[in-house]
Amino acid sequence: MKLLISILLTFQLLPVLDKQPAVPTLTPTHPKPLIHPPIPKPTEDTVAIVVLDKAYTAAEIDRLIQPYKGLKLRRIFQQALDGFSVKGPPEAIARLSKRQKQIIHISPITKYQVQTEESVKLIGGEEVRSLFDSHNNRLTGKGVTVGVIDTGVDYTHPDLRRNYIGGHDLVDNDDDPMETLTAGKATIHGTHVAGVIAANGKIKGVAPEAKIVAYRALGPGGGGTTEQVLAAIDQAIKDKVDIINLSLGNSINGPDLPISLALDRAVNKGVVAVAAAGNSGPNVWTVGSPGTSTKAISVGASTPTMEIAYLLIEGTQKKVRIQPMEGSAKWSLDNRSFDLVNGGIGRKEELQNAEGKAVLIRRGTIPFAEKAKNAQEAGAKAVLIYNNLSGGFSGNLETETSIPVGSLTKGDGEFLKKQQPTTARLLVKKEKDQLADFSSRGPVTGSWEIKPDILAPGVAINSTVPGGYLSLQGTSMAAPHVAGACALIKQAHPNWTPKQIKSALMNTAKPLDTAATARDLIASQTKTAIRSTPGRYRTFEQGAGRIQVAEAIKTETLVSPGSIRFGKYTDQNNVHEAQIHVENTSNKSRRYSFTIPPHEDGLKWRFPLSFTLKPKQEKEVMVRLTVNPAIFKKKIHDGYLTMTTESTVINIPYLYVLEEPGYPRVMGFDFAEGDEPGNYRYEVYLPGGAEEFGIALFNPESYRFVGFLDTNTNVKNGLVRKNLNAEKLPPAGTYLAKVFAKKAGKEDSIETMITIVK
Repeated sequence: MKLLISILLTFQLLPVLDKQPAVPTLTPTHPKPLIHPPIPKPTEDTVAIVVLDKAYTAAEIDRLIQPYKGLKLRRIFQQALDGFSVKGPPEAIARLSKRQKQIIHISPITKYQVQTEESVKLIGGEEVRSLFDSHNNRLTGKGVTVGVIDTGVDYTHPDLRRNYIGGHDLVDNDDDPMETLTAGKATIHGTHVAGVIAANGKIKGVAPEAKIVAYRALGPGGGGTTEQVLAAIDQAIKDKVDIINLSLGNSINGPDLPISLALDRAVNKGVVAVAAAGNSGPNVWTVGSPGTSTKAISVGASTPTMEIAYLLIEGTQKKVRIQPMEGSAKWSLDNRSFDLVNGGIGRKEELQNAEGKAVLIRRGTIPFAEKAKNAQEAGAKAVLIYNNLSGGFSGNLETETSIPVGSLTKGDGEFLKKQQPTTARLLVKKEKDQLADFSSRGPVTGSWEIKPDILAPGVAINSTVPGGYLSLQGTSMAAPHVAGACALIKQAHPNWTPKQIKSALMNTAKPLDTAATARDLIASQTKTAIRSTPGRYRTFEQGAGRIQVAEAIKTETLVSPGSIRFGKYTDQNNVHEAQIHVENTSNKSRRYSFTIPPHEDGLKWRFPLSFTLKPKQEKEVMVRLTVNPAIFKKKIHDGYLTMTTESTVINIPYLYVLEEPGYPRVMGFDFAEGDEPGNYRYEVYLPGGAEEFGIALFNPESYRFVGFLDTNTNVKNGLVRKNLNAEKLPPAGTYLAKVFAKKAGKEDSIETMITIVK
């Protein structure tokens, strides 16, 4: 039996942060290595998900856990998984996992966070409305039911009340899935997602006549647990919905987390599962569960047509890109000069000189909306918020402003701060169909699957919220575009399986090209440059590309799988084969052939000869890749295989890994103020996960151990991001921090200085 324990996974609304792991800027010199004490063992009761080898009755499960003191049964899962959730002492859960042959594995629950009309037009939604189903009804999603697993839905909204047909609250355990309305903890996310799918009023969703069933799995503030999300999937399967949308996730990059496995099970039961890939880009390996599910449709974010502002700084050659923040006024100062002044962190007393000027404000301590409001009341012309961690970020304002607000990278913000006071000129350019910086990239660690599968618009998406409408951004907004597209396809082809619907979307997607100004993305964690090839993003960044729903509905060929993983080279295996299923769905014979990829030294391809399929005929074909590692030196190789039939070209993304890079155990630690007074946050990247992880604090003068800022065991690989409440922080002061991770007998660490101000 295998015990899989990750951090206490809690599902939340996906944070919109464009983060790059940073290399510490200060490594202090000291006479001897810092030795951290053993990390403390957890003592508080925890909740875990137990996956069983088959279905058992409640009485049988009670007998299973009865010998283990302190364990309490919470929920039984019958559809999404064969298993149950249990609460009790960690040691009792560990003993349970070792002594029961019926248990496949145990995973403590994880936290999950939640992660929209130009965008409908971009994916072909308006064109689809001129098409008809077999009953001569326009394609609007009519007759299709979509389950929205999220923060609930405001079913009284005038644009949604006709579509809403009921739901379940898995937080309060009742049948009223209304959004949280409590002041300070109110949510809007699920209503926004539902509107993207099926709004039918002042604004139109992708499938405006689809029916919505709401499952409130994330409660006040947008947080929820694996247990709640699993219960929602379980209930959605029981309710026999056609499609489920999960615009939520965490940063754990692995294919075997319970939610990912549950979505695989849902697909097997005939439900189309759509999941947001996450907002932890632009680095590789950042796609998180449930976007790592093999059979679900994992969705990354692209940009619709939008205006991007650039600052031109007088007296320098510097051009600074401004990332727009949703909820702000548009940047319309085209070709006009203005003064730029420092506004500190955006407190009222720091904005005395803001009248008629653009204000540069550092991120942290107070929320974005409060910074913008203070600047607006001080008479500022515009606001630029620069990151307090390395890289940039994308964000949403909770309330709209009448002045433009944008975000900058930490580097650009510090550059502008050094120039002040200065004069800047604004240039506004249009961009379209670009991969959003914040969109999480793959591949999936361990399995090396290509994720996300596809892209959809996820920037500047206007949709419904309680009491009105709001523009938001994130892969949370991209996923419901795909869920709505699936509803249109399901109406047009009611007998198609989830696998066929996924293939239709991937086979007809448009691979996106990189902008001429797109920066190189250096994956320091792999020590491998992954620059997007000139003219095209990598497969593990965009999957098959941005969806084209009209083409998906009209396609006459289905190829599955929609992407190919050839796996990783081993000494025993340098020949890799992939089986491809080709289905002619048309009413006429079609001839198919493969195009040989560009030559690469050390790679040899073998494709089937051209073949013909009669109407409704299917065929399995084999593609073979032979590798000579003595010649072929790339660690990661990817591209697109192309199959042609008449005038149609089908792109099939593929990925091959020569060897797993020799990564360090820990990298990219960053520590900064949170967005609420007194709070802090940190981020760190663990490429291979860690058996033990911690942040030990030392006195910087005596090197005496002070305590732990945080500790954990059996942490999954990927980006670890955590908010720290003020009451749990050590006293104010400057500390030498040793960030360490240990796995398979090897421990690596980063040492840097951090300052806590209370």
